[in-house]
Amino acid sequence: MRSLRQVVDRDALGALVLGLAVPFLFLHEKYQPEVEVDLSSTSVDIRLADVAVLVVVLAAVVSAARLGASRLGAARILWIPAVALFVWLSFEAFRPASVDDARFEEHLVSFLKLVEYALLAVAVPLLVRRREDLAIVLASLVLWSALASTVAIAQFFGLDVFDAWNAGWRQPSFLGHHDLAALSAVAAGLGAAGIVCQPRRLPASALFAAALVSGALGLMLAGSVAALGGFALGAAVLAFAARRRFSPSPRRLVALLALVVVVAGGVTAIRADSLEQFVRFLGVRGDEPPQGVETYSQRTVLAYIGVRIFEDNPIVGVGWQRSGRADVFEPYLDDARERFPDVVELAFPAPGREWGVQNLYIQVLADAGIVGLLLLLAVGAGGVVLAWRTAAYAPIPWAAGAGLAVLCALLTLAGEWASLGIVPGIPLQAATCLLLGLAAAGAATVEEETAG
Repeated sequence: MRSLRQVVDRDALGALVLGLAVPFLFLHEKYQPEVEVDLSSTSVDIRLADVAVLVVVLAAVVSAARLGASRLGAARILWIPAVALFVWLSFEAFRPASVDDARFEEHLVSFLKLVEYALLAVAVPLLVRRREDLAIVLASLVLWSALASTVAIAQFFGLDVFDAWNAGWRQPSFLGHHDLAALSAVAAGLGAAGIVCQPRRLPASALFAAALVSGALGLMLAGSVAALGGFALGAAVLAFAARRRFSPSPRRLVALLALVVVVAGGVTAIRADSLEQFVRFLGVRGDEPPQGVETYSQRTVLAYIGVRIFEDNPIVGVGWQRSGRADVFEPYLDDARERFPDVVELAFPAPGREWGVQNLYIQVLADAGIVGLLLLLAVGAGGVVLAWRTAAYAPIPWAAGAGLAVLCALLTLAGEWASLGIVPGIPLQAATCLLLGLAAAGAATVEEETAG
């Protein structure tokens, strides 16, 4: 294990900036001081997280000026569809239907926030150039995840801080449920990679262990079934990808399976009431009528409406974030009520109750059409391919293990996005962009070492 002085040197300044930005990127907006800037009929809230993104981007620009930006070329499979996606979303944001919308300025601010956070993906490979840089960034993420999970545990046992839920229920920590799941996914991915990579042979084995514990606990306490599904898929893909490089023993594969089972058991226990309500909604058992808004039945209704919007606007959708507008979803409400007669009225959207679609993939279909969804999936696939290549070909086993971690975490977040619509500028987007950036950084390292 290298000493701290050997890791934190002058060349690590960019990675330190990125690592120090992590606490601000993974903190709920309500706990951050903000400055409100008026913009015509709407306003823009500038928070510490925005300042952190700006500082990271500036550090990346300085790094590119000093050392060059050629590292970005190794991730063309990611950047090309990403640029195409943002060009397409720009068209959606500025097409006549969007510009004429009464909430155009609000939607424009949201689009700019999406672009702002997306710059993190480009900044990461310019700042994470060495093994030491990677260690700094991962350590920062794991330490913050450990703190978030610790707070969530305290909330679970009754500590009333950061808008804690009732003791014994899922908890938000200082992030919110979706964002706690996102941060925990990064740590859990690293912990899962540590299991198959035999971390005793690698430096920083303690980092893998801390990531394993904090990530698993965070996923359980966040109580996200969507993240659980993504984590199960990510762990399976991780195990398959590790065969060539690390040849994990049957014992280690069983340990990985046990991790998934433990997380699944924890999430199921915490979400037992919601899952029972959903099973009843499906008609599998019981015929007790619902007494209020039930999470999964409502999301099913909203997804149905989103699909209906897409069916009538299959190519270009209805415009950036317009699927949540009353004039867009109201034509489908009667059909939705007929299709889901047992769902309470409050679960359906209405003027003043513009719930949105609450599923990224279906909302992209509704807002940006099939073109938008295909480009979004291409970006995700590009990140997965780059992480897979890093795991298979990175010259340093520690970096290959990190590639496996990114692979698992990306798939976990892909699951989590199925429970949330387009909400730019939140920790979940920050985690997604950081992981895509780490995948690009890994690809650049592989290319440099191969060329050398």
